[in-house]
Amino acid sequence: MKRSHLYLAISLAVSGLFIAGCNSKQDEADAAAQQQMPPATVDVMPVQFQTVPIIKEFSGRIVAYEVADIRPQITGVIDEILYREGGMVEKGQPLYRLSGENYESSQAANQAAVQQALANVETAKASYNNSVANIESRKAEFEQAIADMERMRPLVSEQAISERQYQQTETRAKTAKAAYESAIASAQQAQANIASAEAAVATAQAQLSGSQLSVDRTTVIAPISGVTERSGLTVGALVNANQAQPLVTISKISPIYVDISQSSADLLRLKHQQMQGELQGGSARVELILEDGTPYAEPGQLLLAEAKVDQDSGAVTLRAIFNNEQYMLLPGMYVKARLLQGLINNAVLLPQSALKRTPRGEAQVYIVDNEDKLQVRTVTTEGTYQGNWIVSDGLHSGDRVVIVGGANLQPEQKVITKAYQPESNPAAPAQGQGPVAPQNQSNQGPVAAPNTNAVQEQNRQGPVAPEVNNNSAATDAN
Repeated sequence: MKRSHLYLAISLAVSGLFIAGCNSKQDEADAAAQQQMPPATVDVMPVQFQTVPIIKEFSGRIVAYEVADIRPQITGVIDEILYREGGMVEKGQPLYRLSGENYESSQAANQAAVQQALANVETAKASYNNSVANIESRKAEFEQAIADMERMRPLVSEQAISERQYQQTETRAKTAKAAYESAIASAQQAQANIASAEAAVATAQAQLSGSQLSVDRTTVIAPISGVTERSGLTVGALVNANQAQPLVTISKISPIYVDISQSSADLLRLKHQQMQGELQGGSARVELILEDGTPYAEPGQLLLAEAKVDQDSGAVTLRAIFNNEQYMLLPGMYVKARLLQGLINNAVLLPQSALKRTPRGEAQVYIVDNEDKLQVRTVTTEGTYQGNWIVSDGLHSGDRVVIVGGANLQPEQKVITKAYQPESNPAAPAQGQGPVAPQNQSNQGPVAAPNTNAVQEQNRQGPVAPEVNNNSAATDAN
């Protein structure tokens, strides 16, 4: 038994040596065959530094320009609906008519109260005029009594008249004086009565105005122009003043807003790039892609960027405004928005076939050195533009980047190079074509944006949009 085990071990060892020898010979044969094979041909493109617009695509939500929830301001029953549900209404247009019998009765009563108050004023004025006339009469009597008393005083000392006659005259003077003072007091009271009657008129008129306002509010009108939704209540429904449920909602949708969320971290990164001179200011121009993939006809403008960061999402909200005369954009609709974040200096545009990704997600390209051998170069990308990668770091002037033919090759492998012809790759635009500006012209004019003639406000420090899918060209404009 032991001898058989020994034979088996020797046999396995010999077999292993034989297999190893065969593998070594196979490797040597493969290497020799590779040396005998002609070098592979690759298409290369020289590095050209340019100023490239960074255009990001992100989701946006349509928001109405103005929204008004219509609620009644009085209590009543809906008698009539005066608009077409879902249609356009103008500011001031009647929407609902409510029952108004009670308010009309109150209005009539208040009108009568105003008329009565006005009559009371006239009565008070007439009384005052009588009081004034009475004052003049009493004043004349008082003055006459004083004159008689003064005339009879020396006659008493001369005993031409009796003391009793003089006292009677003096009594008449005091009585006339009291009557005169009473007439003055009556006139003052009559004047006060006029003021009171006029105040009553003002109160009655205020009550009349209130009842008139209630009658007017039996017709509910549109406070803004816009599109109506379905009516929340029907004819015959009882409504209350300031109820929670609106009768209908009106939305003004021309113009219209698009709200966009931007990462605060991305905002800081782009601001740092701008401060360091790596990135020029963006533009306030915004373009939309509708849900069916078609572009919206008119570009919009950024209005504002909120001066706060949402604590839950860590994002800043941007708001853009668009014309919407055809009413293609509706509140609540989700769209894709394209925004020129800025212009990156000293960037290189490479077709997508030039880049590879490592398992760690790093971007790499093949460079052909002076000995026509392949070298691996790690690069930094800033998204894509018109189907090309934007490379911001890792390449040098004079580098020859492999665009086509490097998929199955290895570093240090010798190759034959030929100039890359963009026409052979329809997916990638020709180098130098499209809206990119050479570096030496970056300060001579704005860089064009996709589907536009020029990007406005090139050096303006405008809001920036969050980077979307920086490692994929699926969301970029072609």
